Amino acid sequence: MTATFVPTAGSVARPDAQVPVSREARDTLPRDAQDSVSRDARDFGAYARTGGWAFALKVARSVRPGGQSADETAKVSAKEFAELAGCSPERVMRYYKAWDKAADDGLVPHFEVLVPGEETELPDADAWLTYYASRSSASSERGSAIAEAAQAEGIRPTKALEVAENPTALRAAILADPSTAQAARTALLDRVKEDPALQAELARDIARTDELKKAVATETRAADRIGYVRQIAEKGQIRTPAGQTLDAPAELRSEAERHLSLLDELDEGEDTGEWAAEAYDTMKGLVVETVEADPELRVQERRTKFYNSLQRATKVFEELTFDDADDIYEDDMVQRLEDLQQAIGSCIAALRGAAPRE
Repeated sequence: MTATFVPTAGSVARPDAQVPVSREARDTLPRDAQDSVSRDARDFGAYARTGGWAFALKVARSVRPGGQSADETAKVSAKEFAELAGCSPERVMRYYKAWDKAADDGLVPHFEVLVPGEETELPDADAWLTYYASRSSASSERGSAIAEAAQAEGIRPTKALEVAENPTALRAAILADPSTAQAARTALLDRVKEDPALQAELARDIARTDELKKAVATETRAADRIGYVRQIAEKGQIRTPAGQTLDAPAELRSEAERHLSLLDELDEGEDTGEWAAEAYDTMKGLVVETVEADPELRVQERRTKFYNSLQRATKVFEELTFDDADDIYEDDMVQRLEDLQQAIGSCIAALRGAAPRE
């Protein structure tokens, strides 16, 4: 015999209550079909109004509590109930435990006062997921952590647990839906800040994927360019081509602020590369013009550039060793060094000739 249970908001409808059916629908359906449709509609309505409570009641009034023997009650064991239902005992016990927790909170009657077939008022559907753990993993350390994170995000733990237990479904959703991919990206970035192992794994993935390496290089270049403009706008300093750091003129700083405001107004998903390049090129050009317009700055720029080149050349020669000269010797090497020696001699002579006379 199939048991039917039809609760309503605040009360339980009679099992034989009929769902209104239009005259046209009744006329086109055989009597047996009409009864089946009505029964399905009642069951659907019960679940829509009370959620899992409708089925938890079936378990609560039919499965005997722990400690009771078969001789003490007409109820059956969870295993027998599962066999009759065609499902696992574990699934039955999840409904059993949910009812037990709610009974301890005074939300529903205890098992002992319920008898098979008895109806009772049921809580609202929204309260169901507070007591029901749809996954056995909810009781594990991993499951508890997921449940806590879900509660912190204001969502039902069962939803987060379901996603965690079905990574293939999560992958499919990320691949198919941009908004899901965006949510996953944001969550991954939040986690990577506190997970060194994940940081290393992501770094390796990026390093091994040409497309990602190119994308990272592009974004890094754009970020560096924006940083150059931000340095001028916010700190009032410019960096010349030779590497000097100087105070920015008011007009140049104002132009940097204008470009920075345009960059800051871009939407999060909008490509900043082109805007960053335009702002960077504009500011670089203005910096060069600023240096060229000031004779003293222009001389200092040339001097700084010369020193930079001299330091690089000196470092290169300091790193050369000639312990194995016999192995590496070639006539061309000697010729190039002799040419370089002449160039250095000419440079020294020019500088000495330009030295101020005492």
